Amino acid sequence: MAGFFANKLKELFSSSKIDSELFEDMTDILVEGDVGAKLAFSISDELEEICKEQKITDQEKIVDLLEEKLLEMAKPVTFTPCEGKTNIYMLLGVNGVGKTTSAAKIANYYREKGNNVILAAADTFRAAAEEQLQMHGRNLDIRVVAHQHGSDPSAVVFDAADACRASGGGLVIADTAGRLHNKENLVKELQKIDRIAQQKADEGCYKKILVIDGTTGQNAVRQAEVFNEAVSLDGVVITKYDSTAKGGMIYSIYNELKIPVAFVCTGEKYPDIRLFDPVEYTKTFLGR
Repeated sequence: MAGFFANKLKELFSSSKIDSELFEDMTDILVEGDVGAKLAFSISDELEEICKEQKITDQEKIVDLLEEKLLEMAKPVTFTPCEGKTNIYMLLGVNGVGKTTSAAKIANYYREKGNNVILAAADTFRAAAEEQLQMHGRNLDIRVVAHQHGSDPSAVVFDAADACRASGGGLVIADTAGRLHNKENLVKELQKIDRIAQQKADEGCYKKILVIDGTTGQNAVRQAEVFNEAVSLDGVVITKYDSTAKGGMIYSIYNELKIPVAFVCTGEKYPDIRLFDPVEYTKTFLGR
């Protein structure tokens, strides 16, 4: 994970003296690590200024400062379902990021913590999405609420919430569509689901979680902007965080939108999901 970035950073500090060229190179490496140009320039400029003011000559100290700066933008969030209440966690994201699989992993995570979990197949526009969720439900022995292909996705969430309430409360995890025939239609559809979920969940028990592919870089920032504008996100799940993922986009997402990270998915099995640990993530990103 982030090995390429760590190697480039080590190479930079082992072969460079501390001057403006070093900070220019640091900017380039941060951009390559998917931090984003605007934030990369800002971090490098700030670190260069600190080094000048404090007359820092120790390269390890500069990496310490870089780690501190990144940690300011690596914010975790933990979602704890309200006991005995109707909780709804709506998963959003473009097609192909691993949203349906993430729904199953999150369902398994909370079920293992003793929660009554229901999966809602609210991506009614892609037949494969419902089939995939039904398969996960069978594998995990978790109930799936689904309607016919092409039906109203907000009605699926409505019925799943009613089923949850009827069983004494628990957690509904709703898988949603990532692509209709245009962005405007998708946004309207998600906003409709959002309204229903707000009505059906108990107060403070509704969360909107964006699923992003850890290998997509700055595209993930744009996706976060679009979905956040549509429904105001509460957190992020990073999928496919393996050797090909650089991971720097989470810093840009928090810097620009103040959206924290809830989970990181590292493999294909149901248990391959963990709570976001900002220190571990940032140290891995820096190769420390």
